[in-house]
Amino acid sequence: MSDLAPTASPDVLVAGTARREGRWRLIARNAFPFLVVGLIWEAVAHLDIFPRRLFPPLETVASAFVRLTEAGILPHHVFDTLVRLAAGFALAGIAGVAIGFAMGRSRRAEDVFLPLVSIGAPLPGLAYAPLFLLWFGLGNKSAVLLVAFVSAFPIIFNTWTGTKAVKEIWVRSAQAMGADRGRLLRHVILPGALPYVLTGLRLGLAQAWRILVGIEMLAAVPWGLGWMIFGAREFLNTDVMLAGVFVIGVIGLALEKLVFQRIEQYTVMRWGMMT
Repeated sequence: MSDLAPTASPDVLVAGTARREGRWRLIARNAFPFLVVGLIWEAVAHLDIFPRRLFPPLETVASAFVRLTEAGILPHHVFDTLVRLAAGFALAGIAGVAIGFAMGRSRRAEDVFLPLVSIGAPLPGLAYAPLFLLWFGLGNKSAVLLVAFVSAFPIIFNTWTGTKAVKEIWVRSAQAMGADRGRLLRHVILPGALPYVLTGLRLGLAQAWRILVGIEMLAAVPWGLGWMIFGAREFLNTDVMLAGVFVIGVIGLALEKLVFQRIEQYTVMRWGMMT
């Protein structure tokens, strides 16, 4: 019976080994810059070029991270920040896609919205913060609305561009075959503009994440990563500030690489199957 047992071919074994080596090489290449920065940081910290209070070693930052996590403080800040992000980005996505499609399909809507969007988009997001704080007061409302307002601009631009990029012959062909407005939007315009829309949503999400941390420092929200960093600055708790910065970077990377790319792949696959 042992003579009849299936054995892996040499090509399969070689391919598996090469794939594992390639994965480890990719991990090492991505980890190398962080290792270099970490070694330089540790050298500067232990040489006492700056006061330890202002430039703590990495082990002090890691200790602050563990302490805040075990106490439940850091997860609470992260949760509140993500809730504000989800609310603001949802508003931006709905409004931005709707306005972008309207601009792409209606010349009148384009004439109305394009000058306003062209003027408002180049301004830094925090430049709007004083106005939103005056209009809506301190707290969550101004933070969520500012996130929605700022992150809507790239969504509008990319959705408008994608809608305009849909070939007119596709639209006329669908209309000639009896497609109504709903089917035209679902089967022709939206699939044609989908890559642009997803790009706009990704850019809008990055914009929302950046502006949210900044507005949390100004809007006097009760919890949030920006508020935590700003409060730690007041007491010179640099280790807490750096732990917050680390969490912000990790969440931003996770939103970009682990969450949004999966959503993008699923959406493209599903719309490709539907069309």
